[in-house]
Amino acid sequence: MMQKGADDLLKQSFQAGMLGIVFAVIPLVVKAMIQPDMAYMGLFAGLGIGFQLLGLSLAVLVLRRKKISDRQKEKAKKMTLILAVALLFFMLA
Repeated sequence: MMQKGADDLLKQSFQAGMLGIVFAVIPLVVKAMIQPDMAYMGLFAGLGIGFQLLGLSLAVLVLRRKKISDRQKEKAKKMTLILAVALLFFMLA
């Protein structure tokens, strides 16, 4: 991971974060609209939180690098903030 560029890590962070948000929304939608006691919905919630943590850790990894541009640093800060808020929401839901 340390040999990849900051832009590649930010792209992977975005993809993992979006995948995590999609996986975490599935149980909420199923519970609200389809069937509240459907099996294996905890699996999707766990995968969603796991992918969000992966995305968050990749964004923090970019922030901890020494030689990155200001644009990359701002992107990483925004990604960290958005994924932290999403993670908090889905953990409390």
